[in-house]
Amino acid sequence: MRITRTLTGLAITAAFVATAPLAADAATGPSDAVATTTVAKNWGSYYAPGRAAKAFGSLTATGEDHEDLPTADTVKISGKVYDLTRSRSCGWAVFRITYRSGNNLPFKHGVVRDCSYGSPKKFAVKYHDVYQVELKVCSEPKAAQPSLNCLYAGTWKVLYLSK
Repeated sequence: MRITRTLTGLAITAAFVATAPLAADAATGPSDAVATTTVAKNWGSYYAPGRAAKAFGSLTATGEDHEDLPTADTVKISGKVYDLTRSRSCGWAVFRITYRSGNNLPFKHGVVRDCSYGSPKKFAVKYHDVYQVELKVCSEPKAAQPSLNCLYAGTWKVLYLSK
């Protein structure tokens, strides 16, 4: 009698273990419906070293897709950049946008520059298939592009990461 109960219990447990993954796959399997999510958040104030420039604003990510590589269909970034020095330097907000291209995640830089002390520069930009958005605030002389020191020295602040 004892052996029969033990064998029956083992058989029921084995049957449950064998069918549980199938039920879980059916419950979480692919769906025809596309979930549209929106992530909106404010970021900043972030400062350049020595508080010579600052930037703040908001970020809205819509249509996150997690099938192959997690990306947002559209990311809108808006805000203001301030030059906080009275000298000839400018305040720079440099965005590093990592986006999806096929199965790769390359990045590009978006740059906003303000060289007018006391009056901020407003900006609004939109990017597509975005995986990550990072920011660095620098204070440097007026130029067409930020220096390599601004781009590659120091740390980037993560504003958005698709998960």
